[in-house]
Amino acid sequence: MLLTGFSTEAVAAPERFALFGEITAGSHMRNLMRSNDREDFRAKARVLDLGELQVSALSFPHLEIARTAKVIRQSDPEVYMINYHLGEEGAFSQAGSDMAFHTGDLTVLDSSRPFDAHVHPLQGSWSQLNVQLPHKLLPLPEKTVQGLLAVPVSGRRGLGGVLARWLSDLNARAGEFTRADIPTLNSVTLDLLASVIARCLDAEKALSPEARRRALRAQISAYVEQHLADSGMTPQTIADAHHISLRHLQQLLAEDDTSPAAWIRHRRLERCRLDLANPRLNSHPIQAVAARWGFTNPTHFSRLFRTAYGIPPRDYRNLPATACANRQPLCAD
Repeated sequence: MLLTGFSTEAVAAPERFALFGEITAGSHMRNLMRSNDREDFRAKARVLDLGELQVSALSFPHLEIARTAKVIRQSDPEVYMINYHLGEEGAFSQAGSDMAFHTGDLTVLDSSRPFDAHVHPLQGSWSQLNVQLPHKLLPLPEKTVQGLLAVPVSGRRGLGGVLARWLSDLNARAGEFTRADIPTLNSVTLDLLASVIARCLDAEKALSPEARRRALRAQISAYVEQHLADSGMTPQTIADAHHISLRHLQQLLAEDDTSPAAWIRHRRLERCRLDLANPRLNSHPIQAVAARWGFTNPTHFSRLFRTAYGIPPRDYRNLPATACANRQPLCAD
């Protein structure tokens, strides 16, 4: 399974804080922790395992975290962790820098350097989303990345906003992904991370031309996913949003043997397919599902769906859950 989760409410109140420390030490990294809510520590976590890279959602009450030199000597996974502070604020210190962070900020930490954090969650389902990956995976020199430790990056605008929205979408749709999706999800996430860090440090020249190309492709992927419901999205609007020519956009997608129009159509059909396979949406008319993802002509949508998946949308919705594993497409698009 790609997605796993736990809640401290699975055990009695006195055992909850210890359980949280044990689970997060295995899924993330070992730290020293204190909390004002230790007597009844209600927390939950969800981890999307993408191989060497993982995306997690965490929810917890007040927490003080310290990763000391002694703890690092005992266990160091040698990873970067990028936190998107979804519903929390606090303070963080690492590499000689101190910072305050707020909801909507992104922060970078390094497991190989001591740090201290004080986190005060606000009202909300999840306190933070984070990405954890080995140092070696990020296509930037470690000395370059050190310049962004304990430096808040806005997740409300610019490239940081693109990354924040991508992480939010990954979390919202975590249960829909299969192992076949791992290479694409890894590539988009990694390239967005590298691009955000390089831009913040004015270090884009440290990225290879290939890495810059992949970062642009990742930005475009995130943009398309976020605007699928907009029937007005066209290849030209995508190119304009990224300050490139339509020809450049066509060349980027030609490397994946597709065109901008075909790619938009495929992603919209996939969203429709997932909605039709969702029993909770059975009361929604098929025409409404299609319109939700930008298909305004029901007849045209039905024809496209049948061509892509080998079955009309109404028949697909009526398939028993066991007809195909995880309701995957009946044929490739």
